[in-house]
Amino acid sequence: MSLVTVSLGSNINPEKHIRLCLDALEDTFGSLQISRVFESEPVGFKDSRNFYNLVVAFHSGWSAGELQAWAKQLEIAHGRTPEMTKCSPRALDIDLLTVGSVCGVVDGIVLPRAEIIHNAFVLQPLAELLPGVCHPDCHTPYASLWQQFTLGSQRLWAVDFYWRGRWVSQAEPQPRAALAR
Repeated sequence: MSLVTVSLGSNINPEKHIRLCLDALEDTFGSLQISRVFESEPVGFKDSRNFYNLVVAFHSGWSAGELQAWAKQLEIAHGRTPEMTKCSPRALDIDLLTVGSVCGVVDGIVLPRAEIIHNAFVLQPLAELLPGVCHPDCHTPYASLWQQFTLGSQRLWAVDFYWRGRWVSQAEPQPRAALAR
């Protein structure tokens, strides 16, 4: 069993689609570790709605290819089609970030996913969720990577999010470009 991390994103009815995705993840893989949910301005999108983003961790014995296929099927079930452009609005985006300490191309998937160290909407929730866990390639804890991260024009803030009878995320009193680190 490996610790698997995935990032989830949605900018079409995000509360509904994130909840349905969490339901599917828990129903399939069991107990989940869930980061706070962040609203972020779209990166690389023009005239698009803000996204909800979070990171989820769970244990699985599935291969990277099996995990990726499952995620893509769930995206399709939520309306994502192969002809959609990379920067188009989406009900659900599931990206496989890590599978244990695997590095390199596995089942046609590059692990760990490069976005971990380039996008605040991936790194901040990952650093909060698994602060002491090391990035599989550079062997630096996620919390340290977040402390060294330069936000630039990326803006995100925590939002309230309720799922299966509990608060997964609660917003800070005042949204800010970066949460205190």
